[in-house]
Amino acid sequence: MGSAQTYYDKIIELLERLRDTQISHIEQAAELCAERIAKGGLVFLFGAGHSRMMCEEMTPRQGGFVGFVALVEHAISNHASIVGTNGLRGPLFLEKYEGYAEEILKGFRFGPHDAFIIISTSGIRPLIVEMALGAQRRGMPVIGILSRGHCEQSPPAHSSGKKLVDVADVVLDNLSPPGDCVLELEGMEWRTGPVSTVTGGMLTNMLRVEVAERLLAKGICPEVLPSHQFVGDTSAEEQLDRFYEAYRKSLAHMYTGNNSEHA
Repeated sequence: MGSAQTYYDKIIELLERLRDTQISHIEQAAELCAERIAKGGLVFLFGAGHSRMMCEEMTPRQGGFVGFVALVEHAISNHASIVGTNGLRGPLFLEKYEGYAEEILKGFRFGPHDAFIIISTSGIRPLIVEMALGAQRRGMPVIGILSRGHCEQSPPAHSSGKKLVDVADVVLDNLSPPGDCVLELEGMEWRTGPVSTVTGGMLTNMLRVEVAERLLAKGICPEVLPSHQFVGDTSAEEQLDRFYEAYRKSLAHMYTGNNSEHA
């Protein structure tokens, strides 16, 4: 059996485990998000480095809808460069720097019905823990998407001694093993075949559809970002305009202070 087949089989096993173990946690997280969005709140998503991909998977994304806000800080969200300008060294250093998350949070005006989703497979970096603690101090519940296997066995890196798994109000486990990768190849010291993108993406989309269903049950039809790939489809163009306008209005309390600002 080739490595591609082996990797595929391992991913399928993980997705089946995810289905069997995470549904109740997804339902809990979905109710939290739906309840907040139904009251006019926003659900922010934050992830550093590669984890930022889960923020972008939620929004902006075809099938995504108003209520979610991807908080992607470019300084810690490397997209391409390895060395030189915008390379990996800077972002990896900033993830270990206490005080940085608080400066990011100070740039926002949060409302009383907002919430946070924080994505980090390891769940131990000071930036991640500080972001979760800062969100909670501002009255926001925190959903953590992480690997319990990695987080629970790793020593804390934040001065509080806490990890994301200790702080989050709801935990969604992406089931990736410590180190994320699942494939050992003869002649390679380190594993390859990371899995958190696949399992994290699945958790993100399972959460999305569950939130949509719960909003509908509350009498709220989510304003969806449609596919804009169908050239000449006027209904898609009209829906895109509705999405833009609804999204703009959803951000109002961040700029006008219509909702109570948390200190």
